[in-house]
Amino acid sequence: MTVHQLNALLLICSLVLLVAVAAVRISSRSGLPSLLLYLGIGVALGQDGIGDVSFNDANLTQVIGYAALVVILAEGGLSTKWKEIEPALPAAVVLSTVGVAVSVGVTATAAHYLVGLDWRQSLIIGAVVSSTDAAAVFSVLRKVPLPSRVKGVLEAESGFNDAPVVILVVAFSADGPIDSWYMLIGKIALELAIGAGIGLATGWLGAFGLRHVALPASGLYPIAVMAIAVVAYAAGAMAHGSGFLAVYLASMVLGNSKLPHSPANRGFAEGLGWIAQIGMFVLLGLLATPSELVDDFWPAVVVGLVLTMVARPLEVFLSLIPFRIPWQEQVLMSWAGLRGAVPIILATIPTVFGVEGSGRIFNIVFILVVVYTLIQGPTLPWLARALKLGDSAEAADLGIESAPLERLRGHLLSVAIPATSRMHGVEVAELRLPPGSAVTLVVRDEKSFVPLPSTVLRHGDELLVVATDPVRDAAERRLRAVGQGGKLADWLGTGGRATRRPG
Repeated sequence: MTVHQLNALLLICSLVLLVAVAAVRISSRSGLPSLLLYLGIGVALGQDGIGDVSFNDANLTQVIGYAALVVILAEGGLSTKWKEIEPALPAAVVLSTVGVAVSVGVTATAAHYLVGLDWRQSLIIGAVVSSTDAAAVFSVLRKVPLPSRVKGVLEAESGFNDAPVVILVVAFSADGPIDSWYMLIGKIALELAIGAGIGLATGWLGAFGLRHVALPASGLYPIAVMAIAVVAYAAGAMAHGSGFLAVYLASMVLGNSKLPHSPANRGFAEGLGWIAQIGMFVLLGLLATPSELVDDFWPAVVVGLVLTMVARPLEVFLSLIPFRIPWQEQVLMSWAGLRGAVPIILATIPTVFGVEGSGRIFNIVFILVVVYTLIQGPTLPWLARALKLGDSAEAADLGIESAPLERLRGHLLSVAIPATSRMHGVEVAELRLPPGSAVTLVVRDEKSFVPLPSTVLRHGDELLVVATDPVRDAAERRLRAVGQGGKLADWLGTGGRATRRPG
């Protein structure tokens, strides 16, 4: 590559990124999932589009897709709150194992008998589309005010189920029959165990090291956090375990540890996650050839209909029987099994293995993902409201970020008051923050001022709260309690009493 070619490549990539960023804005206003817009950009640049770019390297797409998925899982793990996901772990584990088996069986049977594919192709499609997509789930669910249990199960499932699905797709795509189903199940269990062990150990060691090693620049902490997450993936994969599970668990440990510059760490990971999503979806759009998709449109619709209306609900209902989860939440979880780039990436594996009919497998999966994401994503908030599962307390929660003040043994909390928060109308003095914490600044209508005890807080305000290290957690609990219950938070049972001391 010459310097002139590099300049042209940088210009094209920068323009694509800018268009993709603008597409996020369009997506947030219209409710259209952004991944479809990214795929559209790739298709438009492809050989049947205005760009006329010829790209058919499935192997390269798979490699880049794996790398992007590592970054996306790392960002998702860093943003996952342990207190929300802990009660959901058993249900998520069952969904990611037993549920995947149910989904593969039902979907493969439909692909064989309704579409006419042979059993090998049917099993591959059933396995490929049984993986919910971490990027789609993380981006959609965090915009919908759902109960924490529902979000916890869905987010954990999307982080866990990639591992068994990858193993199944590779096993079905490899030459020769599967020797033993018991051996396959044992291999899945072993890889999950290895990945979980390496991920948890890497995350704990990484968090311990970052807390005890003072780096010379704050910008090095986000780089170190992402490097630790990638180490977890690589170590897990090289140990013949699940690298995807390892990176998700390691990132979750790091995200829930009190690390220096945690907001910057999450912000850096979020930016990398956006770049990974954009690049991955655009590349997958380039790989698709629209003129070849027409013949497989209705087979994809039929397989997707069975997956969405039969396999996914059956998977959820059977997997959650031991957990006594209300039927409304099960219905929502059934509809929220979002597919995205992960199934399309996995659909490149048969091509790499040279499976007969691999092009048709890719086309069916591509169409299925596009059509049903277009249907499920925008309708998810409506379904949550119809089932009366919109969690008002979760919606009224505050966005609180903490930046450590190491030398002063204190924390600076940035508090955003959303439109649904009951902190609106509360005076600063009525917050009753614990001794050792205080509201030092209020930003309102792009103007900042030092508040008085009688200052009345409003929707849209941003507060800067300084808290000493011993009372930092108590101050955050009190702020969240007032945000949910207003000035009468203690009497309404929302907790966070001002007199409570940590520990």
